[in-house]
Amino acid sequence: MKKTSTRLADGRELIYYDVRDDAVRDAVDRRPLERTVTTSEIRRDPLLGDRVAIASHRQGRTYHPPADECPLCPSAGERLSEIPDSSYDVVVFENRFPSLAGDSGRCEVVCFTSDHDTSFADLTEEQAGLVLDAWTDRTAELSHLDSVEQVFCFENRGAEIGVTLGHPHGQIYAYPFTTPRTALMLRALAEHKEQTGGRNLFADVVDKELAEGTRVVLEGEHWVAFVPYAAHWPYEVHLYPKRRVPDLLALDDAARTEFPQVYLELLKRFDRIFGEGEPPTPYIAAWHQAPFGTLEEFDGVTRDDFALHLELFTVRRTSGKLKFLAGSESGMSVFINDVPPEAAAERLREVASK
Repeated sequence: MKKTSTRLADGRELIYYDVRDDAVRDAVDRRPLERTVTTSEIRRDPLLGDRVAIASHRQGRTYHPPADECPLCPSAGERLSEIPDSSYDVVVFENRFPSLAGDSGRCEVVCFTSDHDTSFADLTEEQAGLVLDAWTDRTAELSHLDSVEQVFCFENRGAEIGVTLGHPHGQIYAYPFTTPRTALMLRALAEHKEQTGGRNLFADVVDKELAEGTRVVLEGEHWVAFVPYAAHWPYEVHLYPKRRVPDLLALDDAARTEFPQVYLELLKRFDRIFGEGEPPTPYIAAWHQAPFGTLEEFDGVTRDDFALHLELFTVRRTSGKLKFLAGSESGMSVFINDVPPEAAAERLREVASK
């Protein structure tokens, strides 16, 4: 992998990740952009104890542009985009309309490929491996920022999810705090550790899924994917490396090599869940990594107790119908799942590649 860092016309950082070591990335951003000014602010909810990002400048962000005006495609002639070069393998840049900025963290965009009319599932294993390298490198770099406590790499796909740009891409949020979802996991880790005399919750969950097997969707030598026992979403899969590690940085070469094979197959199966002729399945793919900040408030838990894993789920519950977060889910955070996890796992095994 070759990494080339440059600056856009408004001062934001842009980084090319190339498969070839001899790639030259010296194109200049020719757009007449003024320096980016953001107004992101983090506020704490005194009742729930969680935090909300207030980012009014995002109201003016790009919204469903036509394909020939996509800001994530390479620049071509006088059609200038966020990427100055005429081609790229993988590119990462600071979001022009970030939810988090400055002392409130950082937001980045990850473009998986220059091909507008494709998706992550269509990448080659080499391309998918390069995306993994980019996620890992950005996690390492962002973890060193004083304002960053947790790094979250994720992909939203589909208009049903709320995606406003059709080009295959994901994002990275670098939070200045430990997120509420992660805090819940850390508290559960601490409680399990105390109750079991030091056993690891993540290890016990993975071991149980492997032993029972009914919810296992896909298993490789170094990774296992399963529908969790208490899945929140109709079709939800958790992907774990079999050797527990706290973050992407700690993956060994064997796990990194196998990841593209397993993940690409998983994404292909997601597109087959609802049968032939159906539109691409909308989904969220979310990496959970241990925070880089102190864990003192979580009794006896260290970063090494955490388990890196990816959660992949869709908001579609059946053909032509979405799973909406209604009163119980949105008002009380109590999910109601219409599809038994065992049935979801069976369906995801049925649609395996031939």
